[in-house]
Amino acid sequence: MFKLQLKPFTLHLLNQLVLPMKNYKILFAFLLIVPTFKASAQSALYDTTEKAQLISKQFSFTEGASTDKYGNVFFTDQPNNKIWEYDVNGKLSLFLDSAGRSNGMYFDYKGNLITCADEHDQLWSISPDKKIKVLLTDFHGKLMDGPNDVWVDAKGGIFMTDPYCQRDYWTRKKPDLDAPNVYYLPKGAHQPIMVADGFKFPNGIVGTPDGKYLYVADLGLNKTFRYTIGKDGKLSDKVPVINQGSDGMTLDEKGNIYLTGKGVTIYDPTGKKIGHIEINEPWTANLCFGGKDKNVLFITASTAIYTIKMNVKGVE
Repeated sequence: MFKLQLKPFTLHLLNQLVLPMKNYKILFAFLLIVPTFKASAQSALYDTTEKAQLISKQFSFTEGASTDKYGNVFFTDQPNNKIWEYDVNGKLSLFLDSAGRSNGMYFDYKGNLITCADEHDQLWSISPDKKIKVLLTDFHGKLMDGPNDVWVDAKGGIFMTDPYCQRDYWTRKKPDLDAPNVYYLPKGAHQPIMVADGFKFPNGIVGTPDGKYLYVADLGLNKTFRYTIGKDGKLSDKVPVINQGSDGMTLDEKGNIYLTGKGVTIYDPTGKKIGHIEINEPWTANLCFGGKDKNVLFITASTAIYTIKMNVKGVE
């Protein structure tokens, strides 16, 4: 039979609170359970005894992780101007050379890879057979600051972050535009619409699969904001949901938000931190869910790529 052993002073306090004896066990059990809530939430997402597995460390700087409908993952090695593929069978191969210095990427619903080709501050669409179509070259005659990350909605419209980050392969030394903003390029359009401003360095971007909300991370302000998506890509109801910025980001089927930087930090939809995946690299840049079942978290980090098996699936 269970017996609760409490110090006299503790008993005195409980008596002072007029706690019935039958509630002592409940109180004690509650005190034991509270510290495990966070651990339980994290272990529900992945096996916390397992570390992220290093797949390859042969690159200069990895970015732009994105998965196709089959679960094959594509990512960039931006300094070397290449896009690589890591397929569902674990095979690593070069997908495209001379990739426009592509940065952030995302697949549209036709299987085209949309990339932020910031060599000339453009937006590209790369077909499965590697044919390149330039979707965007300027904003009313001015160069974009530097397309950084993208998310494609169900209508084929493209949301894009556009911060200025000086590249050694650019000839210009200052931005053409007045401020770094978020833009929306409607399907078939040649000019984007500015849909959100007030950023210092907008970077990671991702939308919910129902098309209702858009998350935008600002590395400069070290915050992640949530917007309501309206008609024609217009954004409203800006809410600072997480006090952390991010390079790239993704969502899982439960609506949890995965941010990068120092490893991978996971937040629930309310902005509560529920997990952290250590990555032994100076910087974690981007991530997505890949694999045949979309339950393998693929992570680009500095000169390397990593994977870790998850208990949840992605929504890309």
